[in-house]
Amino acid sequence: MQEAGVIIVGSGQGGFQAATSLREESYAGRITLIGEEPGLPYQRPPLSKSFLLGKAQPGQVELRPEAFYAEKNIEMMSSQRATAIDRAARRVTLASGTLLPYEHLVLATGARARMPKIPGADLAGIVGLRTFADAEALVSQLQYRRRVVIVGAGFIGLEVAVVAREKGLDVRVLEFTDRVLQRAVSALSGNFLANALAERGAQFSFNTGAVGYTGSEGRVTGVMTSRGETMPADLVVVGIGVEPNVELARDAGLQVQDGIVVDGRLVTGDPLIFAIGDCARFPAFYSDTLLRLESVQNAVDQARCVAARIAGKDEPYAKVPWFWSDQGSHRLQIAGVARAGDLAVLRGDPATGKFSVFRFHTGRLTAVESINSAGDHMAARKLLANPTCITPEQAADSSLKLAALAVAP
Repeated sequence: MQEAGVIIVGSGQGGFQAATSLREESYAGRITLIGEEPGLPYQRPPLSKSFLLGKAQPGQVELRPEAFYAEKNIEMMSSQRATAIDRAARRVTLASGTLLPYEHLVLATGARARMPKIPGADLAGIVGLRTFADAEALVSQLQYRRRVVIVGAGFIGLEVAVVAREKGLDVRVLEFTDRVLQRAVSALSGNFLANALAERGAQFSFNTGAVGYTGSEGRVTGVMTSRGETMPADLVVVGIGVEPNVELARDAGLQVQDGIVVDGRLVTGDPLIFAIGDCARFPAFYSDTLLRLESVQNAVDQARCVAARIAGKDEPYAKVPWFWSDQGSHRLQIAGVARAGDLAVLRGDPATGKFSVFRFHTGRLTAVESINSAGDHMAARKLLANPTCITPEQAADSSLKLAALAVAP
């Protein structure tokens, strides 16, 4: 029987960080990092930005070179899929039939791109963007196609639209709602970014969804919309969100609810099993509901929290979340998590291309969206640690120094 230790299922940013942080916490036991994809763990953010533009090569997106894992005594198992968890026996079964015993199990299974099964969805030229393989395929497609339809005006959709326009392609973005990034940012920020992309030549169709695809000789030729029209396309990029990979946890009898449910210490219903990153649904200290966040920062910080707990430090997860997205020449940075009905308070002037939007719920700061305003973003991360220290009126007053308001509670 192999030595039991910590098994980490999922070799994305969260899984990689959990393994690394365990060694930083002086954990001396066996660490096994299992990933379904071939190759070494890599960064996902560049896949929709610099990698598509050819500014980052495959080796440059790897989190660490192969020698790192040997140096840290981390057993890297690529191209392996975990198929079952035997909680009573404390072991994980791989698709190969291999049985791996564990003392602690970390589920960092991530999420997969949502690809609706609508008529024509199996045609060539319809792609999502989640993995390195997806990005490589899209790089090749962008070289030879002319008309791109992007389904979904979320972060991935807009980032791909920027790249496609930079390459000179015709770009049409379909969005089921009435504006871009509706679930992520305020109308002020969303409309600014949409207008900037439209000025670069992209076209938008709002309140419009894809209901099917037309094709010829097995390849997509158009997108049938909910408005009854067919938009010509020789490449379709679907960016309508992701689905958390919860099947392994669900089949093991753990609670799932749009993610693997954990407590404030990221522990599932089994005290030996944790869940982190895009697959985890957790109670945040700044919210009265369970949240699931798709963020590199969240995955990294949760991984560090779990590693510390395994090493004997019993502390809850209490980090302010933050995100970023490069939209051409504009950088959007978000701190905190807003709700749909939160008050939006503008700080600065969008006409200058540099401003922030402060979001409030019942007078309490919930999030700050900053466009080309790194200073506001850094101050916001401090303010959100004590979200009652700023009022909507203060947020709107650009003459007030944000740093001075970020006082201890």
